[in-house]
Amino acid sequence: MYQDPLVIVTRKLPESIESRMGELFNVRLNPTDQPMDKATLQQALEVADIIVPTVTDKIDAELIKAAGPNLKLIANFGTGVDNIDLDAAQDAGLIVTNTPGVLTEDTADMTMALMLAVPRRLLEGAIFLNDPQNSWGGWSPTWMLGHRLYGKSLGIIGMGRIGQAVARRARAFGLKICYHNRRRIAEEIEQELDASYFESLDQMLSRMDIISVNCPSTPATYHLLSARRIKLLKPTAFIINTARGDIIDENALATAIEDGAIAGAGLDVFEHEPEIDSRLLHNDKVVALPHMSSATLESRIDMGEKVMINIKAFIDHHAPPDRVFPTSRSKKTNV
Repeated sequence: MYQDPLVIVTRKLPESIESRMGELFNVRLNPTDQPMDKATLQQALEVADIIVPTVTDKIDAELIKAAGPNLKLIANFGTGVDNIDLDAAQDAGLIVTNTPGVLTEDTADMTMALMLAVPRRLLEGAIFLNDPQNSWGGWSPTWMLGHRLYGKSLGIIGMGRIGQAVARRARAFGLKICYHNRRRIAEEIEQELDASYFESLDQMLSRMDIISVNCPSTPATYHLLSARRIKLLKPTAFIINTARGDIIDENALATAIEDGAIAGAGLDVFEHEPEIDSRLLHNDKVVALPHMSSATLESRIDMGEKVMINIKAFIDHHAPPDRVFPTSRSKKTNV
């Protein structure tokens, strides 16, 4: 590697982070914040020693194979690494890092916000008042009725940091906490959260009033909420997703909401971002947000600091603290 390695950042980051990177590294920034197309990203990979991509940068096996000989580190600006082919990176001898732990509270806040917004019809009410064609006649005992959260059953899919943070918030609202996870969490955490474990996802889905998706996107979780599993939900159930869009079969979800098979959804992520099924955008039963669960200044700064720590450790010939390894070499299949 060069004595002064070239670090290329694919998107615009907070000013304080970019300034600090300029002090620490030989860095090339993206002042326009326009996502790199595949050709531009390939050019960056051909000359960089270290690349700092984001969720919008799909670094697949083809790009990795065409990368220059100096590329040694992919320091992802984000917790999820589903935008990177980890198997191809490992085969090419590349180190991949991420920024775990810094998005937990912000994502859990937004999950809770959607959990309130959808059953209580908050967006519908706000849109009604802001439409000059509408005339509000004042309070009515039967108008804009939603559903209470208190006493309802919440099924959390993925009980890691974010899932547990969601459970703590939901418990304060009086929801009954249930969860499905690859492994059962520690007994003391279950007791703290008063959470009930379901080994069978199918059994949990059929019993819940609200489902919160908080697991990572991996080959094993692709379309985890498949058309078959969505049909297991009660017609009064709501789905909240602040994880990754491809965990849910978006077409099946849109169809279920359109047909009244489920009550609605709160979505911050989508299967084919930035494209979104129009049936989800033009339905009063859906609150759709533009992938903003982690969009706080604090989280972006924390993410940038973790990226810099990983890069600095690597340059100093130490093991980056947030290295990520492949979990599976299998292709995505419906579950």
